[in-house]
Amino acid sequence: MKQQNTAVIVIPTYNEADNIGKMIEYLNTKTFPNIVAKKGDLTQNWDMKILVVDGNSPDGTGKVVEKEAKKYNNTFLLTETSKDGIGAAYLKGFKYAIDKLNADFVFEFDGDFQHPPETIPLMLKAIEEGYDYVIGSRKIKGGSNPKGWGFKRVFFSEFGGFVARFIMFFPFKNFFKVTDPTTGLKVTRVKGFVDKMDLDWKGDRLLTKSFGYKLQLLFETLKMGAKFKEVPLNFHVRNAGESKIEAKTAKDIFRVAILLRWYDDFTQKFLKFGTVGFIGFIINAIFLNLFSTFLNKPWPWTFSAEIAIISNFTLNNLWTFRSQQIFGPSRLIKKFFQFNLSSAGAIVIQTIFGTLAEYLFGPGNKTLYLAVIIVFLVLPYNWTMYNLVIWKNKKK
Repeated sequence: MKQQNTAVIVIPTYNEADNIGKMIEYLNTKTFPNIVAKKGDLTQNWDMKILVVDGNSPDGTGKVVEKEAKKYNNTFLLTETSKDGIGAAYLKGFKYAIDKLNADFVFEFDGDFQHPPETIPLMLKAIEEGYDYVIGSRKIKGGSNPKGWGFKRVFFSEFGGFVARFIMFFPFKNFFKVTDPTTGLKVTRVKGFVDKMDLDWKGDRLLTKSFGYKLQLLFETLKMGAKFKEVPLNFHVRNAGESKIEAKTAKDIFRVAILLRWYDDFTQKFLKFGTVGFIGFIINAIFLNLFSTFLNKPWPWTFSAEIAIISNFTLNNLWTFRSQQIFGPSRLIKKFFQFNLSSAGAIVIQTIFGTLAEYLFGPGNKTLYLAVIIVFLVLPYNWTMYNLVIWKNKKK
């Protein structure tokens, strides 16, 4: 018997009475009948369900969905008791899909035909190939923005998406993998990802109630290690209904991107590492100038670097790498000598390039030479060694 997975199309709505009935009909009569094993490129049997999360729309959207639900037993309505924003609507929908509909995968999908239903089988095919997280991208080959958009809308979409992507991911691999961070078309594996998320939409769970939620869920899912793929998305122009995009969307997206990067544990660790490095620089500079008054080159560079190394080891162990802190006298001694051994490279770098700088440019600017050497050579070397050797995370 072919494997069967349940995929729930979560559609948040507000005043979508003109669209949602047509969308439910289209999905059930045109899209879902083609999502079966051995039809097209799919190899698994899929149990497709629709969950509409309605913000208690005054235009009767909920009544339209209820009518469709009587016709199609795979269609469900979740009416929000409070309108908490589109991000909260998705979290409510995800929780309902997992708890009530036994979802194996959840889609983020628009009910206004801006997301073409024909993209759904392409995304499921990627899931069958082993991907955990698949998004529709307007930026890759085969994808596009609506032809009806003016220059201003296209510019903000392209420029805003790039800036958000740069802030969140540069210079790491996801900067090159994720081309459309503000897209709203996604499907995510529940096991190991959505079921590990905090789906409580109340309080401070979400950084925003507006469209910036897209960036937060994207960032969190990729951080969990989801195997990720993009498929082409031909984004369409809205023909009816009420747009959920707010006037301050661009500002909100940039704010969320900055907050995500700022509060990321990697960023916080790197900032602490930089602070410790700056303290080490001050200590290094003080002792370099002190030793230079009575020692010949290259010993001032060597001894001052060693004192800074002792300071760096102590502060990094107590603060920067606190979650991987080294305890116990024997381990501390072992790691300290290992730290010194790995830091020998920093001493060699500093001694060689410091002495060379004095030879080429004169001895009058030791502090300047030291700053350049530390920022461009020693810090990158130390960061790599600290993470890969000294405070390396043990594999579970």
